[in-house]
Amino acid sequence: MWCFQKIVEERIRKAQEEGEFDNLPGKGEPLRMEDDSHVPEDLRLAYKVLKNADCLPPELQLKKEIRQMEDMLDAIPDEKEKYRLIKRINFKIMKLNMMGKKSPLLEETEIYYKKILNKLAQD
Repeated sequence: MWCFQKIVEERIRKAQEEGEFDNLPGKGEPLRMEDDSHVPEDLRLAYKVLKNADCLPPELQLKKEIRQMEDMLDAIPDEKEKYRLIKRINFKIMKLNMMGKKSPLLEETEIYYKKILNKLAQD
């Protein structure tokens, strides 16, 4: 094992001297180290594979969809269409709140149509 390590170190030193590491992407920037200390050791590889495949847990996927739909609200000129979208958002929020076991203070709040109409009337 010691012999193998010595060969590897020699090749790395030689590559450094020849400048093979000079034009690597991210040169001079700090490494982005992911803190996965909160993930059990036996699940870290699986979580990394899912993350690299852009696979989100259902709760996060729902939150993402809710945020995207909320962003779309401003661009909808038709009040009926806006109302339909708000109902869909509220349904997803209700679904999200029923999924998790968390404090009610951390739950998502539903969008209320009258509050939105009042705000729109003020603008």
